Amino acid sequence: MSYRSLFPRDVFAELDRLQRAMQQAFDGSHSIRGGAKGYPGLNIATSPKAVDIHVFVPGVEAKDLDVQIEKGVLTISGERAPREVPEQATLHVDERFAGRFRRVVSLPDDVEAQGVQASYRDGVLSLHIPRKEAAQPRRIAIQ
Repeated sequence: MSYRSLFPRDVFAELDRLQRAMQQAFDGSHSIRGGAKGYPGLNIATSPKAVDIHVFVPGVEAKDLDVQIEKGVLTISGERAPREVPEQATLHVDERFAGRFRRVVSLPDDVEAQGVQASYRDGVLSLHIPRKEAAQPRRIAIQ
């Protein structure tokens, strides 16, 4: 006789997921150097000329995203629609995130918010945020 449990097979994995969710709820804003996990996932790279951020939001339309920079803080928010499950189906595991989300990242002081370029392709939002010219390193000639 075979049966399916209503409880997760790996209770410890479920407890770990719950602990991460609680920690994320109370952590607040993340630094550009932060290592906190959340949804959506981010890749952040810096260079002397710019900060490049890639936000992974598969299944989210560009029109459902809101990106703002205010006082050195980048906020990415949106909503991911839930997947429809056929009436006859019983969903046993659902690891795909659905619902409203928000990620907040503190940016370096030398970014130029007016020069931000954003593009969206294949579920990846790409942001290119230039740094201010005054902050760029320059060579000084010695006489």
